[in-house]
Amino acid sequence: QVQLVESGGGSVQAGGSLRLSCVASGYMNTRMCLGWFRQAPGKGREAIAALNRGGESTYYADSVKGRFTISQDNSKNTLYLQMDSLKPEDTSMYYCAADRHRWCGTDWYGERRYDYWGQGTQVTVSS
Repeated sequence: QVQLVESGGGSVQAGGSLRLSCVASGYMNTRMCLGWFRQAPGKGREAIAALNRGGESTYYADSVKGRFTISQDNSKNTLYLQMDSLKPEDTSMYYCAADRHRWCGTDWYGERRYDYWGQGTQVTVSS
C-alpha cells in the first residue's frame, strides 16, 4: 500500500505561481512512476506531468509544458509540482498518483496504470 497526501493548493491571480506537494508513505518500490493529474468540474481527468522515482526522466502535457515543473525529493518521499504563469484554465482539483510497478514511459499519461491516488488539492486561478 502507498498513501499519498497532497497540499499547497489555493487561490491565485493569473500569472501567479503555486507549488504543490505530495508526500508518499508506505511501501515504495525502486521502480515507480509518480504523476500529477487534474480534473475540472464536468471534465475528465487530465494527466499533466510525471517522473520516474529516483530517476531523471520527466514527462509533460503540452498544456503545461514550459510553465509547470515536476520534481522530487526522495529523502522526504515528496513529489512537487511547481506551477508558474498560471492561467484561469488551470483551475482544477489536482491529484498525485503512483504506479508502484514500473517506470513511466510513453504511456505515462494513462490514468488506469496508476494504482494509488491522493485525495486532491484545489487550485483556483482568477483572471
